[in-house]
Amino acid sequence: MAGATPVQVAVRTYLDHLTVEKGLALNTLTSYRRDLRRYVEFLAAAGIDDLGGVSEATVTAFLVGLREGDADHPPLSSTSAARTVVAVRGFHRFAVADGLAQVDPAAAVKPPSPAKRLPKALPLADVEAILDAAGAPGTTLALRDRALLEVLYGTGARISEAVGLDVDDLDLTDGTVLLRGKGGKERLVPVGSFAREAVEAYLVCGRTELLTTRAVGGALFLNARGGRLSRQSAWAVLVKAAERAGVTRDVSPHTLRHSFATHLLDGGADVRVVQELLGHASVTTTQVYTLVTVDNLREVFATAHPRARE
Repeated sequence: MAGATPVQVAVRTYLDHLTVEKGLALNTLTSYRRDLRRYVEFLAAAGIDDLGGVSEATVTAFLVGLREGDADHPPLSSTSAARTVVAVRGFHRFAVADGLAQVDPAAAVKPPSPAKRLPKALPLADVEAILDAAGAPGTTLALRDRALLEVLYGTGARISEAVGLDVDDLDLTDGTVLLRGKGGKERLVPVGSFAREAVEAYLVCGRTELLTTRAVGGALFLNARGGRLSRQSAWAVLVKAAERAGVTRDVSPHTLRHSFATHLLDGGADVRVVQELLGHASVTTTQVYTLVTVDNLREVFATAHPRARE
């Protein structure tokens, strides 16, 4: 590379290493080449053409520039910026290992953490439509499906917890259910009147029809062959009910769990109570739902307060 700077030579050597020795896929190499080209341009603009002139502050400034953008580049998301920083860290680590540089200025520069994704909760009207659609056909399986979805939304249970329930885990008189969560941890959760009524109807008129000689112990939710309902089948129950209800958003059993938590907080429940109901080990995990309710409050404020309107 006639006329190339030491930095450009080092980058070319690193890309050759990734191509020949690491055998990276073409798309991955294209991404590395694009990210490192931007890094080289940044260094050149800073008057740095040798790796010895790169410091930790230089790499940090490059990261800041990625997030802020400039006249030639739009700001990068945390995910895209993290990918670019990973390429830069790999390059400097290689340069030291290959004797092209004495120190690694990027070692202490951490890629930005991805933005915390907020849980997706359904509006109450959508949840109610899905629950109604589950019981619409009036068949034995419809009774089971309605009971299953009422339990998922009414208790905030994980799908594995719901399909793992035995009949003896429910106390319909007291209105409680024993859920077994991650790591074998158990928690006793209240069951509302709608879920209790749905489960009672299923136990009386539905489950007895599904019982066969192959029935698995005291499993609460049975499949058509008398075995314990699987997670995949339970997921399919929800998806079909959502389709019948005309709910176009993607839904999963976890969507009902998110909706359970969000609707509780919207109704004034304390976050630590919701933590216990969800079986979260730390309240920090539960607090992500409070971000959703704050967004709801902002929306209401913006539309209802006379001094909030533009």
